[in-house]
Amino acid sequence: MKYALIIPDGCADEPQQSLGGKTPLQAAQVPHMDEIARAGTVGQTDNVPESMPSGSDVGTMSLFGYDPLVYHTGRAPLEAAAQGIELGPDDWAIRCNLVTVEDGKMASFTAEQISSELGAELIELMQRACCGSENWKFYPGVSYRNLLVYRSRDGKAPFADDTFTVPPHDITDQPIAEHLPMGSGACDLRNLMEKSVELFAECEANQARLEKGEKPATQVWLWGQGKAPALKPFVERYGVESAVITAVDLLRGIGQLLGWEVVEVPGATGYIDTDYAAKGQYAIETLKRKDFVVVHVEATDEASHEGDADAKVEALQRIDADIVAPVHEYLRNQGDYRILVCPDHPTFLRTKTHSHGFVPFAMCGTGIEAGSAESYDEVAAAASGNVLNEGHRLMERLFGRCND
Repeated sequence: MKYALIIPDGCADEPQQSLGGKTPLQAAQVPHMDEIARAGTVGQTDNVPESMPSGSDVGTMSLFGYDPLVYHTGRAPLEAAAQGIELGPDDWAIRCNLVTVEDGKMASFTAEQISSELGAELIELMQRACCGSENWKFYPGVSYRNLLVYRSRDGKAPFADDTFTVPPHDITDQPIAEHLPMGSGACDLRNLMEKSVELFAECEANQARLEKGEKPATQVWLWGQGKAPALKPFVERYGVESAVITAVDLLRGIGQLLGWEVVEVPGATGYIDTDYAAKGQYAIETLKRKDFVVVHVEATDEASHEGDADAKVEALQRIDADIVAPVHEYLRNQGDYRILVCPDHPTFLRTKTHSHGFVPFAMCGTGIEAGSAESYDEVAAAASGNVLNEGHRLMERLFGRCND
């Protein structure tokens, strides 16, 4: 039996006036996702417990079959794993975005997709100027996504469970003063954020972006702190050898912690311009040697963060044509299989941020009886009456067994 999970990140949404009162999923031409819905079952799943912040770290952990209320410790440690950064039992990882703040508001949580080269230069400035202690170290990542690690030397750390931070993508166009770090360690984080304002203003390469009509990075934004989680290997829970295809460090990190192969795809960007067709072809090649492949596409989520309904529809159509279609065709032709399409969480165009709530799923394949749904979208899923209040149970349905 072969299995595939395709994640159009954050694709679940509300009806849009600009789309004739339809959701992006309803407005998009996605005949291959609709085919999965007709051939199998559709339903709703809630991947993010109400008590937890909505984000891909929580949502994908649920999708992969791990209860986030039990296993989730924070977003940053998952991304640290993707970079091969090992955390000791008392170490903390903190996500470090390069952002643009204008007039006290979050103008861009990506510093307009700043280049990795310039990002690394800014992170190095922070390391030299702010981290005289051996406890702190900045790690450059991809574009605006970077990390800060606190190494505990005495079993103590400035952070605790009451440390509260806010993802910058949740406060687009909002005043930042209301969303600065709070609780234990907040002063350390705020001081680093304030210091970065001065350093970035003095960086000539950063300020040169203004001459090109681009936004400079004005500071770092620290959030998503946590310790390393303890995740039981996926093969021990479900008995299948697995791989993940993604351009996002968060998913790479979860995959590595679960013991999955992380497949790198040329042209995969983690943005709207990603190479959809390459992801589809690499998924097929991976299925020839693995039992289970996860294909994650960030483009739909990024479109919502930018409030671009047309881009979200286009991304869905590309996922359908270039990933779902060829992967499903391959699976059908090779023998017994199951395929699942499901986002991790809703990301609303209206708010430009992640939200709690149900997302639609569609699954078909060997041993799955066809229901009455004619399409894959939020309305069809809601009408099905097939509801999973605990999203981590969906993986059990895909593999047809319970693994608690």
